[in-house]
Amino acid sequence: MSESEVPRKEANVLKGHEGAVLAARFNSDGNYCLSCGKDRTIRLWNPHRGIHIKTYKSHAREVRDVHVTPDNSKLCSCGGDRQIFYWDVSTGRVIRKFRGHDGEVNAVKFNEYSSVVVSAGYDQSLRAWDCRSHSTEPIQIIDSFSDSVMSVCLTKSEIIGGSVDGTVRTFDIRIGREISDDLGQPVNCISMSNDGNCILASCLDSTLRLLDRTSGELLQEYKGHTCKSYKLDCCLTNTDAHVTGGSEDGFIYFWDLVDASVVSSFRAHSSVVTSVSYHPKDSCMITASVDGTIRVWKT
Repeated sequence: MSESEVPRKEANVLKGHEGAVLAARFNSDGNYCLSCGKDRTIRLWNPHRGIHIKTYKSHAREVRDVHVTPDNSKLCSCGGDRQIFYWDVSTGRVIRKFRGHDGEVNAVKFNEYSSVVVSAGYDQSLRAWDCRSHSTEPIQIIDSFSDSVMSVCLTKSEIIGGSVDGTVRTFDIRIGREISDDLGQPVNCISMSNDGNCILASCLDSTLRLLDRTSGELLQEYKGHTCKSYKLDCCLTNTDAHVTGGSEDGFIYFWDLVDASVVSSFRAHSSVVTSVSYHPKDSCMITASVDGTIRVWKT
């Protein structure tokens, strides 16, 4: 895959947020995307046609993360008001609010059955919430971190958290085992490879690190971008051929997964690129920025 095959042509600019966009995420089939930001809203878009579909308002502070179920019927969100909101996508109604974090909530993810939401917080904990129960208490609290938990990934049987304490911790829910990998640098985002074998971690020393999930071995490091003070997303392309991430100077970088060379880098935004999300099937990605826009990139 050469530079010509990574998505670097701007196909659309999605405008509507007032202030920084903090996250943008494709839905599971890649036909839609969701964004959230400083203006306390979540927005649903058709990024391919450049159309804004719906706005979701109920958060009292900035919205930091959003995730939608595989069937597109529900979404969850979190942010500065310390709450996790569970929404009906079509009506825009908040079905439930989960309270319990003692600080801002940085990240949320549904499990694969859409029955549980796991949240990561400034209070140094991961919390799991049952969407189907009317109880507002978490069904699980993981509090072995020693600093803010910034990001969370889920597998069938594990919860994986990345923290400012420099660790990526994996909790096997079935057997109650915890494995901790210490990267020695604050972690602000983690993302799983599509084959499930690796974790990509963005660290605040302007380095992305690729870890083997089984052994914890550091497989590769990716450098060139600037990431020192913002939470910046990172992810792998849908073929796992490239690693991609944003930079505080408005650039996007693509690295070769294996040899870590920079395949492509270009200015995508006029300010910090907070979020990147890669299409599940096509050569297409969306990026979000402090400049208030979401941009759609194709080959």
